[in-house]
Amino acid sequence: MSAVRQARYIAVRGVVQGVGFRPFVYRLAQRGRLLGWVRNTSWGVELQVEGQPGALRSFVEALRQEAPPLARIEAVEVAEVAPRGYQRFEILHSEPQAGAYQLISPDIATCEDCRREIASPHDRRYRYPFTNCTNCGPRFTIMDDVPYDRPRTTMRAFTMCPDCQREYDDPLDRRFHAQPNACPACGPQLTLLDARGNELAGRDEALPQTVALLRAGQIVAIKGLGGYQLACDASNAEAVSRLRERKHRPHKPFAVMVADLAAAEAHAILQAAGCELLTSPAAPIVLLPWREGSAIAREVAPAQRWIGLMLPYTPLHHLLLGGMGLPLVMTSGNLSEEPIARDNDEALHRLSGIADGFLTHNRDIYARYDDSVWFIPTGGPQPVRRARGYAPFPIRLPAVARPILACGAELKNTFCLTRDRYAFLSQHIGDMENVETLSHYEQSVALYERLFHVRPEIIACDMHPDYLATRYGLAQDGHKVMVQHHHAHLASCLADNGVEGPAIGAILDGTGYGLDQRIWGGEFLVGDAQGFQRAAHLQYLPLPGGEGAIRRPYRLALAYWRALLGEAPLPDTLRDIPEEEQHNLAAMVARGVNTPLTSSAGRLFDAVSALLGVRRETSYEAQAAIELEMIAEAAGSTDQPYPYDLIAVEGVQAWGRVQGFVSQTSELRLSPLFGGLRADLVAGVPVERISWRFHLSIAQMIAEVCERLRAESGLERVALSGGCYQNSLLLSLVLPRLEERGFQVLLHKQVPCNDGGLSLGQAVIAHYASG
Repeated sequence: MSAVRQARYIAVRGVVQGVGFRPFVYRLAQRGRLLGWVRNTSWGVELQVEGQPGALRSFVEALRQEAPPLARIEAVEVAEVAPRGYQRFEILHSEPQAGAYQLISPDIATCEDCRREIASPHDRRYRYPFTNCTNCGPRFTIMDDVPYDRPRTTMRAFTMCPDCQREYDDPLDRRFHAQPNACPACGPQLTLLDARGNELAGRDEALPQTVALLRAGQIVAIKGLGGYQLACDASNAEAVSRLRERKHRPHKPFAVMVADLAAAEAHAILQAAGCELLTSPAAPIVLLPWREGSAIAREVAPAQRWIGLMLPYTPLHHLLLGGMGLPLVMTSGNLSEEPIARDNDEALHRLSGIADGFLTHNRDIYARYDDSVWFIPTGGPQPVRRARGYAPFPIRLPAVARPILACGAELKNTFCLTRDRYAFLSQHIGDMENVETLSHYEQSVALYERLFHVRPEIIACDMHPDYLATRYGLAQDGHKVMVQHHHAHLASCLADNGVEGPAIGAILDGTGYGLDQRIWGGEFLVGDAQGFQRAAHLQYLPLPGGEGAIRRPYRLALAYWRALLGEAPLPDTLRDIPEEEQHNLAAMVARGVNTPLTSSAGRLFDAVSALLGVRRETSYEAQAAIELEMIAEAAGSTDQPYPYDLIAVEGVQAWGRVQGFVSQTSELRLSPLFGGLRADLVAGVPVERISWRFHLSIAQMIAEVCERLRAESGLERVALSGGCYQNSLLLSLVLPRLEERGFQVLLHKQVPCNDGGLSLGQAVIAHYASG
């Protein structure tokens, strides 16, 4: 063998740590009778192999083609080197390197092998709620630095017993270098506490007593992967209502965890895409059509046709659901709009007024991590919230970027750090409306900067001067780039699809600070990440009371009615507004007192919802629009869009480097649409059909405006972004109308179309703006 021996040095980059990559390499080397070594580094995995030329070629090919299922290989670099005369193949200790970084695996749902073990009375991990292996378990939530080794995780507090150590040291064992490896003899343990923190049960008794509490209708705070969850029996309407009252969440839907796909099928209508998402290693919450006859209480998701289901993704969840035999509400452990509770003492302090019991454990959580949420509209699955199971895996950029921190938006915040060709989008942070969320944000930025060794040179911020994320960004060192909100949506959708060239951006959402200091939200932009022209927009309408009108859509409906239809008699749905309030609203609008103007599509949906009597006041964002979608029903081919006017307006607002695609702006005037709504209301047309026709009208507007812009700009590509596209009905009406006109339509695939994907667009724009 030595006469023909050759050697190769190989560097593998990607998600290749914590996914069984080194034992995979070891087995490949054994198969090819190759000698040498493999080790983790701060940037990935490196190895050197020696052997016969044919075996080396097969080895390199197998590295790419047979990699472990959880590995994501970004690059394999191979160099011929001189043989060193190795006598065996071995796995060496990790080699940290200053300034280097690696891609990090998200937390992974429990694998089938581990599920079998916790279900087997003959296995030493029978019913052990912290069972994991190289193929599953916590990753991102327990690590505080790289390389991903046990001393750099919160598992450093637990010394492995001899049996676990043997598994950990054996390259042929599936627990080889599984950093969270543990068993009942040496690993974390459960403790059940009452609401005052007194111990009710420990170790093996904690789980069955928790099940007893849940079966009795109690609310239990459960320590999960990335923080605490609040659980109760999802079939118990009284328990669900009590959780709503205590959590101060009167209407927003709860997520439900069910034991398996068969249980999911009993409560929702499943198709292939839903099954694939539910059973994926990420195991997100999936929004699915709610099945008639489901035993889940309607209080779980009031006024909804959809139910958010997920499967157990930790051994603890599997054991809980197995003991219950019933679906469980499993929602974030917080009061409304606060960050999820992470530490045991923090949970007892913050959740003591909500939970009747606390199922805690002594494995610390380093990074807070909410559940991810997906929906499956026309055009394919899209994320609604990107967190557990996805972050911090990066989005690949079309060009090498300078180190950038993009600070994100005010609502559904994420931030984004760039390095090389990677955009590291954070997990869902939440609404930046309180000091607790800001603290979570700051801690997460510091963690990402440390893990990926990024020192930002450029800071990208939303143009809105009062956003907490913007204030944070402006206080940091580095060159500042102020990014218009809807331009960031367009750039985010382009980057999500790996597209660099210009497009028509049909951007519909609730709020974004415009170039003219007004509130935008129904925008048609032409351009790319380098710049844009505002080519068309919805008519500006009054927002009396500013943010207050968003929580009381009936005020929007009244203001829009008067602005568009003058003194036409009010419909029954608005007549009960007290005359004094009507007078005050009219005076505010007339004088422009606390009444900004907005072109927001989100506010238009809200106003129509209140106008139809669907939702007059809201307790969570987009509630009025969501419930308007939920009631919509077509009457058949007789449904036609409501009329509207599309008129030319002089002047084109623009930003950045963009060619002159259009020479004037178009404005969508809405008086004819409201006139049509009024006529249908007077005629007694069912509100379900009026809602459908309204959605049809918005779809027709989008298609017509895009067609006109194509005629002027020559652009054939349309990017759909903004929170309004979480409306499945709207997407089902828009997409075919654009495609039948020959447009290439870009939808979000990796990041949310809502503000949760905004930081990606900010980062790409800042890259070009600073070039």
